Amino acid sequence: MHDLVQRLKQRKLVQWSLAYGASSFAFIQVLDVVAQRFGWPDRLEKLLILALAIGFFVTLVLAWYHGERGHQRATGMELVILALLLAIGGGLLWRYERAVPTDAAPNSAAPVQAGVPAASASVISAKSVAVLPFVNESGEKDQQYFSDGLSEDLINALSQFDGVKVISRNSSFQFRDSTLSSEALGRALGVAYLLEGSVRRLQDQVRVNAELVNAIDGSALWSQHYDRPYKDLFALQDEITKSVADVLKTKLLEGGGAVVQSDRPPGGDLAAYAAYLKGRSLDRQIGEAPLREAIAHFGEAVWIDPKYAAAYAAMARTWTQMAGYDLGGTEAQQAYANAREATGKALQLDSDLAAGHDARGRLVQFADFDWSGAEADFRRALQLAPNDDQAKTGLAFVLAALGHPRQAIPLLRQAFATDPRSVDASYMLNLSLAAVGELNEAEQTLTKALVLSPDETYLHYGLVVLQVQRGMPRAALASAQNLAPGLLRNVAVAMTLYAAQDYGAADAALKTLIAKDAESSAYQIASIYALRRDPDSTFMWLDRAWTNRDPGIGFLLFDPFILRYKDDPRFAAFCKKVGLPVTTESKALP
Repeated sequence: MHDLVQRLKQRKLVQWSLAYGASSFAFIQVLDVVAQRFGWPDRLEKLLILALAIGFFVTLVLAWYHGERGHQRATGMELVILALLLAIGGGLLWRYERAVPTDAAPNSAAPVQAGVPAASASVISAKSVAVLPFVNESGEKDQQYFSDGLSEDLINALSQFDGVKVISRNSSFQFRDSTLSSEALGRALGVAYLLEGSVRRLQDQVRVNAELVNAIDGSALWSQHYDRPYKDLFALQDEITKSVADVLKTKLLEGGGAVVQSDRPPGGDLAAYAAYLKGRSLDRQIGEAPLREAIAHFGEAVWIDPKYAAAYAAMARTWTQMAGYDLGGTEAQQAYANAREATGKALQLDSDLAAGHDARGRLVQFADFDWSGAEADFRRALQLAPNDDQAKTGLAFVLAALGHPRQAIPLLRQAFATDPRSVDASYMLNLSLAAVGELNEAEQTLTKALVLSPDETYLHYGLVVLQVQRGMPRAALASAQNLAPGLLRNVAVAMTLYAAQDYGAADAALKTLIAKDAESSAYQIASIYALRRDPDSTFMWLDRAWTNRDPGIGFLLFDPFILRYKDDPRFAAFCKKVGLPVTTESKALP
């Protein structure tokens, strides 16, 4: 033992060990920063750290044989130690490689499609399905709403079964006419099964082909051909839903207050249903014109069946959307009044209609800034329909607005899982994560969302704000300048020029923003002044936002710039005026 100690001293193994440990520690710190900035996968970072650990043993071996007596022949004890060190290093590498789970099946290393991330096979639930848009084989484009309506009815119906992950319309319909294989589609949407088919309506007859496909190998688990009278459409939809549910071995949600939801007219009038479907084919579009056309179709539906609660709820949501994003002044107030009337009728006709509570939650949030009322309605909507993505996103926004982004995050993750192309869910998830300091995960969320929806302006704007938060002004400015012309680009440029310390250009950009968009962007202007560390102008523009009833006020308690002044007495006074609490979990920008 004495000889071994002497040999360790002679070869300076302690000094080598300390030097290697210090340099490795410094390397890991740099590695962590680089990995975060470039989005390296966790496994790569772990492998590099493992290589450092094995390198430690290699360093000891080299030190042993190249010390001050490094040219002497190895003794038997030295050979034993060398063999032992190599065995330990090799064993660690073997155990690590066996322990690391694979992200995909052995034959699925290639990406499913350029720009479409593949879900890991190990995390895809066995009870998960995407209803692809049924092909319209009627020969008339104006019948597209009908085939889409059948697909959407199946999505809504399957969403009410226990334990089944059903991809929302917004995401599954993005793959209309896709040429991807079933396996690629399953991976892109994160599901085990695909429900696809075709619809042809010929006067009073409906022909439907439906097939449930195993996404892994493309095999059909169930398929059926239907020729039915058009008057039996609802029974046909129910039959298809039941067949799919039987294959998935699931039952309707029970307990917890869940109630079967339906968007069908209570009187069973197919003309009212057709008008409703036409409205739904338009109410997701952006702009005043398609929204007014959608409202006209909903109006036709309730004229045919005055007890059609779902049509009233859809009408209310559309009026609220148009008032909040497309109108101003007296026009917006009249639209809110119309929404209030439609919501009242929807819930009077069916108090257990989740869509009615969702519509009222959005109305009182935007029109009345009644945050507690909105929270109650969204919670009731989720109690009635636990898998409703829109209600989850709506409740999450209200929770974040009330200063609880940590409570919002789980809801947004759930919504993002079943609707990965939802701009609202991904944008809000990014903001909520950033608000509590989880900047890395916020960036990962935006990156995934932008791969799926590269043209969504709000996602690019979210990236700009996040880059400013991360102290990356030059990258933020480049991102801002790549935004499409419009309000958000003007806001982003004025913000990032200041962050990049180009003060002259920043002043000019802010002046232009105020001249062009003061009426519609008072809240954003207040946020820019907070970034510029000008509290007087910040609170002046916040007051103007309140005068305009700017919906942006809902972002106040998770705005990293304005929260710099949360201890200013004017902040508490403003919160009280707009009905918000003073405290928040969110972090301010330093």
